[in-house]
Amino acid sequence: MQSEEHWDRVYETKATESLSWFQAHASRSRHLIQSTGVALSAPIIDVGGGASTLVDDLLADGYSNLTVLDISSAALAAAKKRLGSGRSAKVQWLAANITEVKLPVYANEVWHDRALFHFLASAQERQSYVQAVLRSVKPGGHVIVATFAEDGPVQCSGLPVVRYSAQGLHAEFGASFDLVRHEHEAHHTPFGTAQQFVYCCFRKLVL
Repeated sequence: MQSEEHWDRVYETKATESLSWFQAHASRSRHLIQSTGVALSAPIIDVGGGASTLVDDLLADGYSNLTVLDISSAALAAAKKRLGSGRSAKVQWLAANITEVKLPVYANEVWHDRALFHFLASAQERQSYVQAVLRSVKPGGHVIVATFAEDGPVQCSGLPVVRYSAQGLHAEFGASFDLVRHEHEAHHTPFGTAQQFVYCCFRKLVL
């Protein structure tokens, strides 16, 4: 996973709307979070959320216990500026590397990640990520992860990525998680190309 400096440079030198992963509305993520059926007061964390507009829509839906984590302080600053001081104050913002941060135990009912996990090139990074999920998500909680699919791009932002099938992604998370559902999406970038994603919804088992 690249450094904070790499991602800060991306967000400081390019308009958010011009980035390949930009979505005016993260409709599929929003729908999958709604489909978990958790209460509007349920703690939800968007990992690698950066400047994503998902937090805007979740606030509009009435969710009130939101955390956005990203390695880039610049990305989080862009999101806070877009929301304005009033709405951004309703969100907890964490500038941290997900492979290093120690999140509170069982603090979240929903873990969402669109397009972070596929940047974890080493098995050690992926193991650290899964350990963070195991620590942070309540037993019975929901984990929604979207990565490039097997026919997706081989790199993003100049960096190599790991592509996954639903079964391959489930294998990374292991036996502590049930694969509840998975969906594919063709994401249309701001510059007119299509990127194939796979979304997996896991349930953390009560062991």
